[in-house]
Amino acid sequence: MLELAGIIILGILAQWVAWKFKIPAILPLILIGLLVGPIAAEFLSGDGTKWIEPIWNQKEGLFPGESLFYFVSLAISIILFEGGLTLKLSEIKNVGPVITKLITVGSLVTFFGAAIAAHFIFNLSWEISFLFSGLIIVTGPTVITPILRNIPLKKDISAVLKWEGILIDPIGALVAVLVYEFISVDAGGEFTKTALIEFGKIVLFGSTFGFTFAHALNFILNKKLVPHYLMNVFSLAAVLGVFVLSDAFAHESGLLAVVVMGMVLGNSNSPYLKDILYFKESLSVLLISILFILLAANINFDELLLIYNWKTALLFAAVVFVIRPLGVFLSTHGSKLKLNEKLFISWVGPRGIVAAGIASLFGLKLASKGVTGAQYITPLVFMIVLGTVLLNATTARLFAKWVGVFLTKSNGILIVGASKVSRLLGHYLESNGRHVVLIDSNESNIAKAKELGLEALSTNIYSDTLMDNIELNDVGYLMALTGNTDINKYAINKFSKQFGENGSFRLVSREEVLDENNIPHEGLFSHTDDYNSLSEVAKRHPSIQEISINDKEHYNALIDITNTNKDMIPLFVKDGDNEIHIISSYNKEVDTIGENSKLVYLGKPFDIEEVTHEE
Repeated sequence: MLELAGIIILGILAQWVAWKFKIPAILPLILIGLLVGPIAAEFLSGDGTKWIEPIWNQKEGLFPGESLFYFVSLAISIILFEGGLTLKLSEIKNVGPVITKLITVGSLVTFFGAAIAAHFIFNLSWEISFLFSGLIIVTGPTVITPILRNIPLKKDISAVLKWEGILIDPIGALVAVLVYEFISVDAGGEFTKTALIEFGKIVLFGSTFGFTFAHALNFILNKKLVPHYLMNVFSLAAVLGVFVLSDAFAHESGLLAVVVMGMVLGNSNSPYLKDILYFKESLSVLLISILFILLAANINFDELLLIYNWKTALLFAAVVFVIRPLGVFLSTHGSKLKLNEKLFISWVGPRGIVAAGIASLFGLKLASKGVTGAQYITPLVFMIVLGTVLLNATTARLFAKWVGVFLTKSNGILIVGASKVSRLLGHYLESNGRHVVLIDSNESNIAKAKELGLEALSTNIYSDTLMDNIELNDVGYLMALTGNTDINKYAINKFSKQFGENGSFRLVSREEVLDENNIPHEGLFSHTDDYNSLSEVAKRHPSIQEISINDKEHYNALIDITNTNKDMIPLFVKDGDNEIHIISSYNKEVDTIGENSKLVYLGKPFDIEEVTHEE
């Protein structure tokens, strides 16, 4: 009981440490597992026993006999199903040629390059070498995101790394599963006609069961044959059922079935997909926390000694300094990415949770079958995972500065709310060279924003998903433009530190408009205009105008005019270098007014000289 409770407590503690210090969770999880396992047995406990022993003499321990295999298999099946849910075929088409090549050409380079390196450096069989290379194809968003979260980068670089991690997760897992199954059909190494037939059965049953039951589950959920409160646990039971059923018909086909099931369901039109994905993400956090402490603790010290030599360093150097850059440069050939951007993408390639988890499962199973060289799989993959995560977590920020991709100033703008006013502002700012992102929970507003070519995200402001979006690393301005004052204030309080380092602003409320002495420091635009007045002007005159400014006195006069004109609302000042400066209702003084400066406002075009004369 103490060991079981200890694993869960240590796992969640490791997750908290990872969140607190903004590092990938896999790092503290594996280190804790090694500490309570082989390190404790060798150096800390007096009798040579581990503090946490997953298997002891095949009969005792937390998971005696084959039960550890069963638990790891079921846990990996859920993790792979969740990975499959995140793979959208439409996203593969739209992410751009660079990312498409990275997950195809780059994966092939890693698959063949790492296999050749492992074969000749460690003298492993080609089958084990290709299994190793298939496992380290995977990077994964869970390791990329924490590393890049606090590195200001151009959106293009962040997007490449983010989508590579998301899309390659299930693809790499699928490759590893297929290679393992090809090996497992004939552990003796003689791939006869019978072995090929068995492999074909695995692929056939795995893909068929995954495809069929994905549609069946989608039908059951859409027809509301299961109540909403049972939906998530029913989906969990369905995944485990498909895994076991497919495995019963064709041994070792279960993992392939759940990957296919996740991919098919993830590309369906189910309105419940977000609920299922959210539940599976939460469950995966718990399973991963338990899984990697168990797997690391199950490694024996003599297995670590297997790779305690110069060959390991040579293999690591080949993967990080030769194979990864080669894959990136071949994938980005002919693209618009600059040399320094290619170098940074080449440097950041940490291996993730799926690689380590599947490696442990496959290593254990193949070793139990007596496959030569299988004992190297788990320690070698763990070495690549720990090494790349440590390397990138400690050097990515410095390397970004060294190659010149580190943004010294974050000029991107995050707009909370995608109403008509927000879309007008976003379109203007985007056309003036600013990276603009609109967020809203209203799908209709998001769709209209995307029709204008704007970057828009459908998200709930009360969730934490936005905090993990590494494509927003270049955002330094926050503008809350919803019609709900509470939401605007919440956005400022929650996101100003991460997205508003250069300025956080919100619309004034109706109460603040009526109280001349209540001018908030983060007030946006005019103190006399709230969301309703902005919307009314946008409805009557849906355009943004520019007026030339002669000097500061002229600017102050223009501000007075716009404050008294119901068809004009001042927004920004554009200086002579076309830089945009947000006007604050709290402080309208602008120090950047000079030659060729312009006042930017929402409203009706007019002859400013005529209006000034009338005033």
